[in-house]
Amino acid sequence: MTPQFDRPPKVTFAFTETCNQECRHCYADCSRTRKRRELSTEEWLKLIDYLAENGVIQTYIEGGEPLHRPDFLEILRHVSRRMMTLLRTNGTLIDAAMARRLKRARVGHVLVDLMGCRAETHDWFAGVTGSFTRACAGVRNLVEAGIKTDVLTILNRRNAGEMQAILELAHGLGAERVGVLRLYPLGQVKHRWSDLALSLDEQMAVIASLKPPVGLRLMQSWHPRDRNCCWQSATVNAYGDSIGCPYLREYVNFGNVRDTPFMEIWDRDPLYRTLRAGEVESSCSTCDANEGSRGGCRSAAYAFRGRWDAADPFCPTLNNGVDLRVLPDWVFQAKPRAPA
Repeated sequence: MTPQFDRPPKVTFAFTETCNQECRHCYADCSRTRKRRELSTEEWLKLIDYLAENGVIQTYIEGGEPLHRPDFLEILRHVSRRMMTLLRTNGTLIDAAMARRLKRARVGHVLVDLMGCRAETHDWFAGVTGSFTRACAGVRNLVEAGIKTDVLTILNRRNAGEMQAILELAHGLGAERVGVLRLYPLGQVKHRWSDLALSLDEQMAVIASLKPPVGLRLMQSWHPRDRNCCWQSATVNAYGDSIGCPYLREYVNFGNVRDTPFMEIWDRDPLYRTLRAGEVESSCSTCDANEGSRGGCRSAAYAFRGRWDAADPFCPTLNNGVDLRVLPDWVFQAKPRAPA
């Protein structure tokens, strides 16, 4: 049975929607300057203290690019005194000096995005020439500073033929693990879906072909590891909105922490409670056995089937004929549901 929490054990901070890159695959539609008023340094510090006092033990910080905000190290130093900390970054701002600063700030784990095994591929996604070289250097600098470091990549048509080489590159850079992630229909990706999306059979073939080098761990979220993580998920975006999960950013808004304490939002919203309960219409027993949760990803299920309790079509057991290369028209007009 899916565990039931009365408070989240971990919270993701979608810390900023600014970035030093112009990624063609950006889920958050980031820009170099703020589009509207993000949470201030003081507001983040107060939220961190509040969450720690309410039993949150881990935070996962992503963006945008967290290091693009000048107050990031201050925030990191504060949160790392109270919680376990993970950071997702494009890596391009991490020179040797910054890696040492991150180590002194006691970051627990850093995950660096690499979208290809060569500059031509990665820089096309990043939209900035030289990003591949700087990202690879960032991984090396983190490893040399003694920080646990993973590489993340998003499987799609443009880089599918490079997946094995990405694993080998990451191993050579000193990464401990590679996470091969799905493509989600959010932000910029929606408008390139027909060019980037693979069929489920194509995705599963790539995953099945991967052979991690000795000493490198592979993380992937396809069958038999389709995971419904809504039962434990909590996310606050750059503007203070409680959105459950970064992959739900275009579909839900449970309330804003500027107006309502986070735990009240967590407790009161009926959809949030439903998603955490893992109430789904069908599930894959093999994935259940591996992950201890049911029905796969709620964001993917909702995007392709329009129902919160639908099955995750990225699982071959549950797909039932959904062509993952074709997005439903409504997704292009999706707006976050208003808080209850």
